Amino acid sequence: MSEWTWEWTGYDPAAERLRESLCTLGNGYFAARGALPERRAGLLHYPATYVAGCYNRLESTVAGRQMVNEDLVNLPNWLLLRFRLRRTEGAWGPWLSPDTHALLDHRHTLDLRHGTLARAFRHRMDDRDMFKVEQIRLVHMGDPHLAALRTVITAEDWSGEIEIESSIDGEVINGNVHRYRALNRHHVTHVRTGAHEPHTVWLTCRTSASDICVALAARTRIIADEVPASSVLRPTRQRAVHRLVVPFSPGRRVTVDKTVALHTSRDAAISDPLGEAVDRVTTAADFPTLLNSHAAAWERLWRRADIQVPGEAGRILRFHLFHVLQTLSPNTADVDVGVPARGLHGEAYRGHVFWDELFVIPYLNLHFPEVSRSLLNYRYRRLTRACRAATATGRSGAMYPWQSGSDGREESPEWHLNPTSGRWLPDHSRLQHHVGSAIAYNVWQYCEATGDTEYLHTGGAEMLLQIARFWADLAVHDPGSDRYGIRGVVGPDEYHDSYPGTVLPGLNDNAYTNVTAAWVLTRTLELVRRLPAWRREELFDRLRLNADELPKWEEISRRLRVPFHRGVISQFDGYDDLAELDWNAYRSRYNTIRRLDRILEAEGDSVNRYKASKQADVLMLGYLFSPSELRALFRRLGYNLDEDLWRRTVDYYLQRTSHGSTLSGLVHGLVLARARRADAWQYVQEALEADIADIQGGTTGEGIHLGAMAGTLDLVQRGLTGLETREDALWLNPVPLPALSEYGFTVHYRGHWGVGVRRRSGQLEISVPDSDQSPIRVMLADRAVTIAPGETCSLVVPDTTPDHSSRWA
Repeated sequence: MSEWTWEWTGYDPAAERLRESLCTLGNGYFAARGALPERRAGLLHYPATYVAGCYNRLESTVAGRQMVNEDLVNLPNWLLLRFRLRRTEGAWGPWLSPDTHALLDHRHTLDLRHGTLARAFRHRMDDRDMFKVEQIRLVHMGDPHLAALRTVITAEDWSGEIEIESSIDGEVINGNVHRYRALNRHHVTHVRTGAHEPHTVWLTCRTSASDICVALAARTRIIADEVPASSVLRPTRQRAVHRLVVPFSPGRRVTVDKTVALHTSRDAAISDPLGEAVDRVTTAADFPTLLNSHAAAWERLWRRADIQVPGEAGRILRFHLFHVLQTLSPNTADVDVGVPARGLHGEAYRGHVFWDELFVIPYLNLHFPEVSRSLLNYRYRRLTRACRAATATGRSGAMYPWQSGSDGREESPEWHLNPTSGRWLPDHSRLQHHVGSAIAYNVWQYCEATGDTEYLHTGGAEMLLQIARFWADLAVHDPGSDRYGIRGVVGPDEYHDSYPGTVLPGLNDNAYTNVTAAWVLTRTLELVRRLPAWRREELFDRLRLNADELPKWEEISRRLRVPFHRGVISQFDGYDDLAELDWNAYRSRYNTIRRLDRILEAEGDSVNRYKASKQADVLMLGYLFSPSELRALFRRLGYNLDEDLWRRTVDYYLQRTSHGSTLSGLVHGLVLARARRADAWQYVQEALEADIADIQGGTTGEGIHLGAMAGTLDLVQRGLTGLETREDALWLNPVPLPALSEYGFTVHYRGHWGVGVRRRSGQLEISVPDSDQSPIRVMLADRAVTIAPGETCSLVVPDTTPDHSSRWA
């Protein structure tokens, strides 16, 4: 293995689904799991193809309840290719598979630089006959509708015939997540197959409710010394099959090239999906040419986004970046999609969009701003639906859903299964209204990083105004304290969704929710003041917003309540009344307590009774905001947040968090890098290894955790550098973290492509490429510098500084 390759050796059936997820290939439009080409879906293997934004809604009856769920659809399997052999005049042997044959030297190699997955193995037919197989596949990054698989079979000392079956398999269901097995999973219907002579078969289908037409066409060609003895295109009811028989002799090789095109009725600039797929695949270049153009496309991506960090940490960071780019690439900019929490790698969370863009967009802003804008437009197109949702609850403004899919309605289930107890329980996660603040934060960060005033004054302004309007309407004034509170919500922690012994769900004055709501109101008021008068009038008229509302927003932004107890920030009002948990007892009793909520429910208890968090909640504030900005936010609210108070708060919640989310280690790592550096690396390392080590015990096989992967990149780019884009400048306040003391990357900032940031040997080097753009202002804690295009500036930054630095000044 090298810094650019990852390798899996041998064949471990129990680990196949994890490897398949980690070996997924995609291009931002569609992706295919890294399954063995010869295997259909079953208990061990799960080949799957996902197109970004291709959802379908089904009704199920579970435990006597009617449920409606929308899922990212597992589409027909284009990868299927198998072969078998026979000696001259003999009978055909079985189809070759590692589940039925002993494969020698079995190896998978994922090449990050070129975006390919290679596989190699050898097989001994008997004591003397041997042949070897080499495969390489790609999902084309340059042409997002193409994929290809090359298989090279070499006979070492064997002669006879080989039969090759290349198929598109339409007999598929959504079966990646075991706990969803009681739900209706048959999303694909109206399967039709056909052939286009001489080398192409095709298959079309539709999603049962959303009625998306999907078309795949596969061209299979043989390169061999001898022409095929037979070649038959044989479409069946559920599968489009191309069978070939090729003579085989010792020392000879047979090369099978399978090229596939995929289109759906959601695509732009096509007449019909089937005609486009057949035309695209029949005119596609040969495999070597496709491989070269695919590798060239990846090279362009790496030039814009690569991150250089020495050692194993750098190797993992590049692996994370690879998977982020496979889900969200420049190809995504042309598609109406959000950020799926599990990428295009599996079916956990049903492919839904949560708040994970909060951890993804900050990185993309400085590398692929066109992708960031597209992801924000996903939210803007669903603003009307969010406003309707608020109106339905008697509120004004926009109430975005916690889980979103095709059209922006709330996709969070009303019931969820606890696999530990086997019971179905009420799901109140839809009360996580802080997703609206995340959307507003992303709009603001994108516009600050790019200088895209046009977007800020149009779609961005509409979203900010409607989200602010929702918070202002939700806030309730308490005359006794002369403060405003927000009631009946669930915070990022997710464990606590009601008070012990109460019937009504929701909590009051969640600190994270209230502070971010105040931030939204503050930023929106700032935007209103900056808008040109004509645009402000137009917006107010369009949104039916009365200028008389703004003074109330101003008041609420300064008077929202933040609860405290025992010298720390309370997670929510009443948190101190909860019982302490015997953490040592539960750690000794169970192998892992990451999902403490499930453990307690299975025992007949409830996590709502305890001071126990699934993941960072209050501490998320330290992830989103620099110490100086967070202190200013609290000051505006009338509270004094100093370093001692924040340190006590960090220590308090560290002792009461089970880290049931892969985002937890990431957030704690960044917060500790700023507050208590000695303990930071433990959490950073956990965030780095979350998926490759599958620390949650099987969840990565259901899809990678995209937010956590992108967040580790942001941890270096923003966390360790203290990089902020605000007030028309790049702000830097580096955090020394010995385990990550060297790093380098380039960013796209305000028209400057390739601004270099590199730290090594106590020096922070910033280089601005030569251009006709304006100089860049760089603000540090103790100075300001201006760097003109073509110049490089080196700044001394100590490798070790006290934790109590000037960040809280």
